[in-house]
Amino acid sequence: MSTTQKIGILGGTFDPPHIGHLKLASHFAEILQLDELLLIPSGEPWQKGSDITPAEIRFQLTEAAAKDLARAFLYLKIPTRIGVDRIEIERTGPSYSIDTAKSLRERFGPKASLIWLTGVDSLINLPTWNSWRDLFKYMNFAVTSRPHYDLNAEMGTEIQELLKVHQIMDPAALEMQPSGLIYIDESLSVDLSSTELRKRLKTPARGQIESEEISSHTLQIITNLGLYQ
Repeated sequence: MSTTQKIGILGGTFDPPHIGHLKLASHFAEILQLDELLLIPSGEPWQKGSDITPAEIRFQLTEAAAKDLARAFLYLKIPTRIGVDRIEIERTGPSYSIDTAKSLRERFGPKASLIWLTGVDSLINLPTWNSWRDLFKYMNFAVTSRPHYDLNAEMGTEIQELLKVHQIMDPAALEMQPSGLIYIDESLSVDLSSTELRKRLKTPARGQIESEEISSHTLQIITNLGLYQ
């Protein structure tokens, strides 16, 4: 029996959102045939330190990226709806994914497949997240490979045990179960980092940032506001 909805969730600091985020979103929206994709900028990203662009500006940047993503979906004929969600920005205190997972499960109900979209680097670091094991009560995970990250070489014993229990090989299975599964996709590999882009935006070479790295609407706001200089 199929679940009623497939909802992709792409969370992050988005400081700034870049083409790597959008390619990951497009890739999973297509292969998982997502009904809806939510981009969720974190409010207080507790693992990122204090030197973070204010949440409202990051939300604005993410909305701009969503415009370019919607244009790409239209071109690629991907029918997935796109939303930018304020759930973590409006919640006070540190942005814990477990709180977001619980809230989204309440919103979409018990049958929807909620699929957290992320890179393999985040999967490797999952044991550092707050109440990370409980996430699988509320979410499935779709994970994409990244350059310079060898999952087999870098994952600890906790992730090894996790994959033994939760990993699936067929992404179609995510449609059949609302939570508790992990699908790892190795067909997409994007070598972009918000940290590296911020460093480049602080240098005289900022003009060399191209549309292949940051989408046009996002880059326009960064330029207009003089961000990351």
